[in-house]
Amino acid sequence: MSEILKVKSLSKVYGSKTNALTVLKDINFSVLKGESVAIIGPSGSGKTTLLGLCAGLDRVTEGEIILNHISLNELNEDELAQVRNQNIGFVFQNFQLIPTLTALENVQVPLELRGVKNTMEPSIALLERVGLGTRKNHYPSQLSGGEQQRVAIARAFSNNPEILFADEPTGNLDEETGKSIEALLFEINKEKGTTLIIVTHDLELAQKTHQIIKIKGGTIIH
Repeated sequence: MSEILKVKSLSKVYGSKTNALTVLKDINFSVLKGESVAIIGPSGSGKTTLLGLCAGLDRVTEGEIILNHISLNELNEDELAQVRNQNIGFVFQNFQLIPTLTALENVQVPLELRGVKNTMEPSIALLERVGLGTRKNHYPSQLSGGEQQRVAIARAFSNNPEILFADEPTGNLDEETGKSIEALLFEINKEKGTTLIIVTHDLELAQKTHQIIKIKGGTIIH
């Protein structure tokens, strides 16, 4: 299998030289296409920062990130946005659904951004796949936390991403709901052959992945 993500000597520093905060230092790892990876570590260790850098949401201070054979360092903001739109799906802890759009409309958004003509049929199919076919016309405020996360998962897979980044996807859910969301995430990921990278505090969840990256104090520990 080929590499879909390579992180080389990555460091991230915030602030000025006189008042610098090093969040990540000399991070190196690679991920094969189709693999699942968990990034674990205590709060404040740099997990979410690393996820954002790998997804092209922020810029590295030093080092290089190669995503799907593209060096993110060399891209301008428009090119980065295009790479995200074509290659990446996101699932966040707090769902990040658009409150004024229905479940169906939330799933349609990434497809519309890509210029897909018929967004209705694939979006309904995805909502049915996550068990929400009968809830497609409900707004986020009319859905439970678990249902909102199911919509977020459907949305994340709507543009058939090469790689899916999930930041504490079960963090705001009770244990039972979290387990069902976790199972759904792995099932759809396997069906679609997507690469999955999860930031999590849940060691049980991490142990279900192919590779665990442990971060402490901004560096990888073994």
